[in-house]
Amino acid sequence: MEQLAEVVTRTLLLTGDSVEHKREEIRAYFHQTFNLYESLFDCIAGDEAYYLRPEPLRHPLIFYFGHTAVFFINKLVLGKYLDRRVDERLESMFAIGVDEMSWDDLNDAHYDWPSVAHTRDYRRRVREQVDAFIGEMPLSLPITPDSPAWIVLMGIEHERIHLETSSVILRMLPLDWLRPHPVWSAACAEAGPAPENVLLAVAGDTLTLGKPATAASYGWDNEYGSKTVTVQPFRVSRYLVSNDEYLRFVQDGGYQSPEYWTEEGRRWLAFSRATMPRFWLERQGEYYQRNLLQEVPLPLNWPVEVNYLEAKAFCNWKAAQTGTHVRLPTEAEWTLLRSRLSQDQPDWARAPGNINLEHYASSCPVDRFEVDGIHDLVGNVWQWTETPIDGFPGFEVHPLYDDFSTPTFDNRHNLIKGGSWISTGNEATRYSRYAFRRHFFQHAGFRYIESDHAEVPVEPVNSYETDDLVTQYLEFHYGSEYFGVANYPVACVRTLLARLPGLDKGRALDLGCSVGRASFELALHFGAVDGIDFSARFIQHGFQLKESGQTRFAIPTEGELVEFKETSLHALGYAEVAHKVEFVQGDACNLKARFGGYDLIFCGNLIDRLYDPSLFLGQVHERLNPGGCLVLTSPYTWLEDYTPKAKWLGGIKVNGENFTTLDGLKALLGGRFELVGQEDIPFVIRETRRKFQHSLAEMTLWKLK
Repeated sequence: MEQLAEVVTRTLLLTGDSVEHKREEIRAYFHQTFNLYESLFDCIAGDEAYYLRPEPLRHPLIFYFGHTAVFFINKLVLGKYLDRRVDERLESMFAIGVDEMSWDDLNDAHYDWPSVAHTRDYRRRVREQVDAFIGEMPLSLPITPDSPAWIVLMGIEHERIHLETSSVILRMLPLDWLRPHPVWSAACAEAGPAPENVLLAVAGDTLTLGKPATAASYGWDNEYGSKTVTVQPFRVSRYLVSNDEYLRFVQDGGYQSPEYWTEEGRRWLAFSRATMPRFWLERQGEYYQRNLLQEVPLPLNWPVEVNYLEAKAFCNWKAAQTGTHVRLPTEAEWTLLRSRLSQDQPDWARAPGNINLEHYASSCPVDRFEVDGIHDLVGNVWQWTETPIDGFPGFEVHPLYDDFSTPTFDNRHNLIKGGSWISTGNEATRYSRYAFRRHFFQHAGFRYIESDHAEVPVEPVNSYETDDLVTQYLEFHYGSEYFGVANYPVACVRTLLARLPGLDKGRALDLGCSVGRASFELALHFGAVDGIDFSARFIQHGFQLKESGQTRFAIPTEGELVEFKETSLHALGYAEVAHKVEFVQGDACNLKARFGGYDLIFCGNLIDRLYDPSLFLGQVHERLNPGGCLVLTSPYTWLEDYTPKAKWLGGIKVNGENFTTLDGLKALLGGRFELVGQEDIPFVIRETRRKFQHSLAEMTLWKLK
């Protein structure tokens, strides 16, 4: 307990009276977070364990060890707060984690992981860099989302998220690869019979969800905005579902009874072949539980830890046993319960639950922390809800982390609420909103409610994209044609194929793919296509179209009026080839090594949006097969918003003479490529019903010598 007390910190307030005092608070919060995160990895007994994958849906631990440090540098560089990188290779390799888009979307052959020592040294250098940045960054109070201090806090809170997710992976490692640790061995030693769960009546109410913009602590984008909800009366379990209560479901054949499982749950069962919770073990008829650093006889009065699909199946089983409507609570229902607790981190004197590492380095009995008759309103384990995550009205992404939330607004990620024993920082606050795919594991369990109504009062995730910029590109790729100008991505692909009749059609790369139309068009002709874009907000729509077969969006007509549109793979003629396309988020100037071996690289309107086009063009040949072709299109709209003027390829004076972008391309590419064609391709972008952009892009076709 004394060791735990040494690591406890509270979320930093954005307000204060002294700038220099706040600067030192930020510095202390940063170092404490960095130290705590590294202490978790100190539990690993040998370097080999960093490269194992106990959870096939996650990267090995070496990725997470480096990822949180890389995040600081990548965001500070992206925000133009730093002008140079620490280690470009690691900052590419460790940049983007698992997107959770399929059961298993990783391949070990794609990664040449660095050594633990190299990664540890990289973390040391990042620590020094960020510490120096904190000391010299402009700072005023209160800290706002456009402040450089907000980016530092973003990195800190991001690392605290991964403190938890990495601990889940450690929990899946064989114990032989782990060793005791003064902090992380401080597990609860109490176990015994579980209390019998009972239902308590909860009066309905009307409440407003969402974190106020004036709140004095850091928040992620999905927390802001507001939504008013009316909650009907219900009855709620006094306790989280214990191991003992869940054991009855297991022993009654719950995992062998498909009628209790959703269709998604049945698919997961077939894949996983699960017969009990992930952290249970059975030997000679006795059950045990795997905790972070130890295995113990199943503590019957601790909360069970399961994914959403298992929790939902239990509720369906419980409903069949009782003849009532039993289900998980919604986000609004959980929030109504949470309102019984007036305290919030960082204002509490002592955590009112097993949270923030203030009590144990593990779960504990479900009857330990009680508020107004209900136990574990916060902490112990996260609580699954019925609510798929979506943005509240007023939701806005942060420009330096536009893919924190938006990729999860897909009706496939359900919210978990309340935090767990290891939830610290933002995760331990009232307004935190985190969501995972329903088959994923965290330190998460559940409580159930009984309702008078069979229907779950969950509003569907808005399936119509309404972000102005995203919908503009969805219309550009998948919408109508205007003024007789052909669809631009389709016209580009058809033109380049006509101009390159002898081109091999094995693999193609659509770089800067935006929302993906050219990727699908290329798939009509190539054996495999990779679509890569820097923006998760764009690329998720190509992926959604591939996975669901349709996409919907709302485009502005005038003022606040919009027009709703939708399209499908079948209507577009891509239903039979979509499986050949893979969408990946990436930086064209810093691609992972695995993206190579292409016969064609197509860059549609990309080069004048790169921060360093010469860097990209100087290495693009390495991605092509012998005789492969690079095709560039661009209207050459050079803007300092995207590319520093010193890095423009053309549109400038050189020695007093006009120097065009084509001149620049010839100078850069002429040594390795032969220019085999050029042609103008017109395009039209609709902004509103009565406003359009009509442009001409120059297509240049280059064959590798």
